[in-house]
Amino acid sequence: MNRRLRVAMIGGGKDAFIGAVHRHAMALDGHYKLVSGALSSSPEKSLASGRELGLASDRNHPDWHTLLADEQRRPANERVDLVVIVTPNHLHYEVAKAFVDAGFNVACDKPLVHRWAQAEELAALVKARGTAFAVTYNYTGYPMVREARELVRSGVIGKVRKAIVEYHQGWLAGAMETSSNKQSSWRTDPAQSGPGGALGDIGTHAENLLHTITGQGIEQLCAELSSFGAGRTLDDDASVLLRLEGGARGVLLASQMAIGHENDLRIRVFGERGSLSWQQEDPNVLVHAPLDEAPRKLTRGSANLSEAARRACRLPPGHPEGFIEAFANLYTELAADLHAGTRSGDYPRVEDGARGVRFVERAVASNGRWIAF
Repeated sequence: MNRRLRVAMIGGGKDAFIGAVHRHAMALDGHYKLVSGALSSSPEKSLASGRELGLASDRNHPDWHTLLADEQRRPANERVDLVVIVTPNHLHYEVAKAFVDAGFNVACDKPLVHRWAQAEELAALVKARGTAFAVTYNYTGYPMVREARELVRSGVIGKVRKAIVEYHQGWLAGAMETSSNKQSSWRTDPAQSGPGGALGDIGTHAENLLHTITGQGIEQLCAELSSFGAGRTLDDDASVLLRLEGGARGVLLASQMAIGHENDLRIRVFGERGSLSWQQEDPNVLVHAPLDEAPRKLTRGSANLSEAARRACRLPPGHPEGFIEAFANLYTELAADLHAGTRSGDYPRVEDGARGVRFVERAVASNGRWIAF
């Protein structure tokens, strides 16, 4: 990988938290260079954001339509290698579809799109065009999540019996959307966020984490979605019971009104011969409790970890790695695929994003009843 990959970013301009996260993550291992952008829905703000980031004037665009047309006019050796979509949710489908249809590789923030039908169409288009498509479920990039996945797959804890995944935040306990807080205003608006509130924003991360580690899909679910904030039409709290493939049971909790919790994502997996426990706010530790033995603490960077976990580490043991590095691991795996023309990297695909959309849609439809996934 001796050439930095050319990147265009859609969204992520001034005051956008997640755009900066993606840029930092891509820069960490030196595989990418941001060369083009349409960084805001406002043409003026988009151009101003591009100037701040040092984009050349001929690749600093007022909107994504102009960016796409410009890239299509360029010779193949000048076009961007990857288009990164970090807009609010309601724009994902149209933008991703247009760039995939034009043959560009895409990395898209989650949730992938609003509707399952859109997700199916997009996944089919990716397959037909043969492009790479990553969905940035960044928590799968943590080394100890990958270690947990490998321990389950290798049979260390035996057949999975139950998995409990929780994602608790408290930042929407008050009426944040009535303030000037940009993050809350679009997340609580169904037209922009989609059919799920907390469920779509953080519940999809929880579903993806559960599936990544256990490898088991959902067969049936029973969901209760609640809106505690006055006047909210979308859920800010979700409790979901799951029946998984192979007979295992699951519990998924997602809340953004849990006062006292910041970004409390955690998972416990119970098997016939042991259990695993990991939490995002202490990401460098995975607890493995074998049957009839004392629990053992596995730490990031240790020599006895799986190859998949070791490959995701940059620093020696005892030096904490976290959120940005997890994002960077997905981008580094994607970079290897883009350079080699392969599709074997360790990052979530369009199919994972589509499953997350299906999860939200079926949970909303459940309304307290058991229904098929």
